[in-house]
Amino acid sequence: MPIYVVLSKLTDDGRRTIKEKPHRIFEVNKELEAMGVKVLQQYAVLGPYDFVNIVEAPDNETIMKMSIELGARGTVELMSLPAVRVDEFLKIISK
Repeated sequence: MPIYVVLSKLTDDGRRTIKEKPHRIFEVNKELEAMGVKVLQQYAVLGPYDFVNIVEAPDNETIMKMSIELGARGTVELMSLPAVRVDEFLKIISK
């Protein structure tokens, strides 16, 4: 199944939500699974983004739907990047 790197930046509303309900992060992960997106790894980071998530989804359309659904809430801005494992990348460029 395709892998994606999802960079998340909280809005002011998102920061308030996390401060008041830190476990909301895990609730959102369950919502993502219901959308067909499985969170494989999740990191809180410093810098221009607040979280880096490695997720698995069946296709780009599922990731687009997830992005619109979460973004419409006004608590987070997302950047989703399709990712290819290095071993698969090497196979692709060796053809």
